[in-house]
Amino acid sequence: MRKLVLLSFVIVASLQFCGAQSLDKMQWFNEPEQWEIKDKSLSMQVTPQSDYWRISHYGFTVDDAPFYYATYGGEFEVKVKITGDYKQRFDQAGLMLRINHENYIKFVDGKYNLSAVVTHKTSDWSVITLDKAIPYVWIKAVRRLDAVEIFYSFDDKEYTLMRNAWLQDNIPVQVGFMAACPDGKGFNVTFEHFKVKHLPDQRRLEWLKKNAE
Repeated sequence: MRKLVLLSFVIVASLQFCGAQSLDKMQWFNEPEQWEIKDKSLSMQVTPQSDYWRISHYGFTVDDAPFYYATYGGEFEVKVKITGDYKQRFDQAGLMLRINHENYIKFVDGKYNLSAVVTHKTSDWSVITLDKAIPYVWIKAVRRLDAVEIFYSFDDKEYTLMRNAWLQDNIPVQVGFMAACPDGKGFNVTFEHFKVKHLPDQRRLEWLKKNAE
């Protein structure tokens, strides 16, 4: 069966724009036993038998995989390069935006698939099939108003839209790296070139334009 790498974008509660790219200032939810920050990159040995999923199709709920994040408010663009040594079919690594355990988005890169899981009380899963295995992938997400656009790239130059998903606006969000190994013994993954860019609030810009002196 095809191996998957889940790039998680989880919608979480509370963000501050002080640059999540300062990796040493971020924090763990479900910290793995082995991880390291070196040369502005994060590497980890992913916890075995861990995942993020709620209810639908499979009938179970799990919320126990490693997630390294910072909290941001407002609108922003985030991207990261992900390189994973995936072993099993559901091995996954990526970006996650998370509001809480019932509301999150994770964007997934796998050996033969790119996919996104959007969770609002229950999870759904969309998949893009690749014609060959890829050594790494860039994932980018843009949060504007009440939506998140998710893009992928193989060179950090040309990005392709893979999904547009609803995400509650005007609420802080946890933004960061997630990785999971639902049915394996763990694997190594590295996250590099993580960057969060503040975007001016779109509604405020429109108000300023209409009320210009």
